[in-house]
Amino acid sequence: MKRALLFFIMLPWLPADAGEPGPGMKRWYTPEQVAQGKALFARHCSECHGKNAASTPEWRKPGPDGHFPPPPLNGTAHTWHHPLPLLRRTIREGGIRLGGKMPGFQEKLSAAQIDAVIAWFQSLWPDNIYALWSGMRSPTASQPAFIKERNPGKR
Repeated sequence: MKRALLFFIMLPWLPADAGEPGPGMKRWYTPEQVAQGKALFARHCSECHGKNAASTPEWRKPGPDGHFPPPPLNGTAHTWHHPLPLLRRTIREGGIRLGGKMPGFQEKLSAAQIDAVIAWFQSLWPDNIYALWSGMRSPTASQPAFIKERNPGKR
């Protein structure tokens, strides 16, 4: 009885999930999107972000031009801190207007292709990183484009 009481007293201070995934964590994308995203990433993104989205080990240090190198997108940097709408906007509009060097891809990639690119680099994220990212996003505001198209009432 004392153990049960102690458990319920301590329950509010226990971490909910600490970002740990459950078995077989469900992700929002399909294997087809990952395959398409891998090809699109190789064509449009790997020159700057690296072949495996790992960028450069020195991505936290500004280069001679004062700009920071592109960050890794493989879950080892801050990409997972950003909700899906911001990831989409960054790819679509780039970062030049914010003082960065990344060009926008709205003229080269459709919304579905942008989602495929995101699907590919998120497929590289370890489950615990994906769980942290997934836990911080709004389920409706962050729905991938293909879900919104199937469920137009959910925004």
